[in-house]
Amino acid sequence: MGKRILVHVCCGPCATSSIERLLSEGYEPVLFFSDSNIFPEEEFMKRYENLLIVARLNGLEVILDEWDHSRWLEAVKGHEEDREHGERCLICFRFNLARTAEKARELGIDEFTTTLTVSRFKPSAAIFRIGDDYPGFQEIDFKKKDGFNRSVMLSKELGLYRQDYCGCEFSLRDRR
Repeated sequence: MGKRILVHVCCGPCATSSIERLLSEGYEPVLFFSDSNIFPEEEFMKRYENLLIVARLNGLEVILDEWDHSRWLEAVKGHEEDREHGERCLICFRFNLARTAEKARELGIDEFTTTLTVSRFKPSAAIFRIGDDYPGFQEIDFKKKDGFNRSVMLSKELGLYRQDYCGCEFSLRDRR
């Protein structure tokens, strides 16, 4: 097998084409579902269950992080009214990447990345700037090589649940 890489995964749909690409590039992905921003907890579990479908099809390990929404809320305190794609989102990216960096160190995995970059709604450059603060972060733009469209197609083929908001209660509120 290839070089191990810890992959922060936000949901099953985003994992599809990201995993496919990593495997084609010779990596051995270990999937880390660490998304305390997702609200409510039922939504967190639904996204996790759909990730498990993708992981099983690819024979990959999934590590489930604790859902610590209160800690995430503390991290974004004062930014509850920020617009979507604003400062609150950058804080959220940092929160998730910090937890992933910590888990990679704990597991002795030298490299990590995130599926957040597959979304056409997430600015890869901003994610890379944040990731650069953590040793071992790999700047992989999963939008490239038609990653987003491929994730949509694979999600439909697999019958995966595709959410219609980023995850937190503020993005849910703004969607409504």
